Amino acid sequence: MIPVTAYSGKTVAIMGLGKSGLSAAQTLVAGSADVWAWDDSEVNRAAAAGQGIPLTDLYYQDWAGVETLVLSPGIPDQFPSPHAIADKAHGNSCEIICDVDLLAQSNEVARYVGITGSNGKSTTTALIGHIFKEAGHEAAVGGNIGEPVLMLDDLSADGTYVLELSSYQLERVPNLRLNVAILLNVSPDHLDRHGGMDGYVAAKKNIFERTVPDGQAIVGMDDQICRGVSLELMVSSAFSGQNIIPISANGRVPGGVYVDGSILIDDMDNRQMPVVDLAKVPSLPGRHNWQNAAAACAAARIAGVDDGTIAQALGGFSGLPHRQELVRTIGDVRYINDSKATNVEAASKALASYGTIFWIAGGEFKEDNLDALADGLGNIRHAYLIGEAQDKFAAALDGNVEISQSGDLQTAVKQASEAAQALGTPAEVLLSPACASFDQFENFEVRGDAFRELVEALS
Repeated sequence: MIPVTAYSGKTVAIMGLGKSGLSAAQTLVAGSADVWAWDDSEVNRAAAAGQGIPLTDLYYQDWAGVETLVLSPGIPDQFPSPHAIADKAHGNSCEIICDVDLLAQSNEVARYVGITGSNGKSTTTALIGHIFKEAGHEAAVGGNIGEPVLMLDDLSADGTYVLELSSYQLERVPNLRLNVAILLNVSPDHLDRHGGMDGYVAAKKNIFERTVPDGQAIVGMDDQICRGVSLELMVSSAFSGQNIIPISANGRVPGGVYVDGSILIDDMDNRQMPVVDLAKVPSLPGRHNWQNAAAACAAARIAGVDDGTIAQALGGFSGLPHRQELVRTIGDVRYINDSKATNVEAASKALASYGTIFWIAGGEFKEDNLDALADGLGNIRHAYLIGEAQDKFAAALDGNVEISQSGDLQTAVKQASEAAQALGTPAEVLLSPACASFDQFENFEVRGDAFRELVEALS
């Protein structure tokens, strides 16, 4: 745990006592702050009280002496409408931050690498941390992935925090200063939370507002929005041309890192050095994962890791749960858990990665446009639809793909497995929902775990 001493003797309000909020409360108490902690959930309040966290009902307090609100990233302070506690903070000119900002204030000596993007940021974050550790570098991985950042080790000046940063978090980190800022890609996601696409893109671009003066920007070149962001950076005063490193999974980007065929190429020194054949790295299937590898390679090279060590580390990467995770192979059928694919763009990447797919999709729909799926429809043998979105999917896929409205995950797994096994040739049963999970599951992890258990129970 990293004690937060920047607020010693000051009153700090905390709204939301999930993992990150609870850790913030613990570290602020340890740093002698006067903590007012609250959560709308009685269960979360009881858990915090059990950890010795003082509870204060923020709805009935005088906020005159409060300068800072640590607001859970999942709680809105603007769109689609601000939470009542956020309104109180705004009304009292109170800054709103998240736990990542507390880390930045508490450790100003370590280096920081920040990763954002609509898809792939968890895998890229884990990859960078893995490469750093394989190279013998002091590193800690957190943020929107894994352990809350304030529960990480307190790193020295030789250490690096590798942080996955969501669009929600990037709006609440005024004190964060990144040495390396990575933007992988941008596609529609969380639009209601940001007031539309323009607001969402602006939130992602905040990552470049949070860099040190000589910081490095790594930018994906495989979508139009990010190419536009790269051009904006080139004419900005914050970055010089040599501090912007392009990456691509689809072809050469001079001076950057890219994939030629399936070969990862390091051109950061303008020498076009082959690093590794990504087709031989089973934990990174598909071109979207190859873009993740390119970003990780670029970040590692900035840190002084050589290409040989990067190649060895990529080959030893085991992958992440719920992200095209191979759960089991039965006969000729592979069962793939891609529950993290909570939007259409993410699911389209998975559909492009396999050849004969019995696809399980659906849940709580986050967007109205399924056009991004078009390129992968030819790989689908049959779609099994679940949850609230099954009617929308059925209407969109009708005439293009054979469908079954399975309703729930258990039924879909049974139907998809029976059909795939009956085929008698290599195939995949792929859970890649293209939807949030909240209609039937607490979160995507619970959904993925349920899929894994159902597959493990198959005979």
